[in-house]
Amino acid sequence: MLAVVITVRGRVQGVGFRWWASSEARYLGLSGYAQNLDDGSVEIRAQGEDEAVGRMIRLVVENPSTTARPGWVDDYDIAWVDVVPGARAFGYR
Repeated sequence: MLAVVITVRGRVQGVGFRWWASSEARYLGLSGYAQNLDDGSVEIRAQGEDEAVGRMIRLVVENPSTTARPGWVDDYDIAWVDVVPGARAFGYR
């Protein structure tokens, strides 16, 4: 099991990006959240099976998007974090 925080910058607020990320994460069976940050970026914390986390990273940062991802991502950071035991849901804040 892996856990990651992906911070994306670009046109990612006010376009449905968090909703899209939540939908994709749920489809992949991940837990975590997507939230807007004050600087205009979006933070996604995703946790789950290794392959699903890897797929989520690819979907979030790929350019061009193969999933009709709203907005666009100009830049991103990836940080591996500790797994939270018992986390079961994915939502957006």
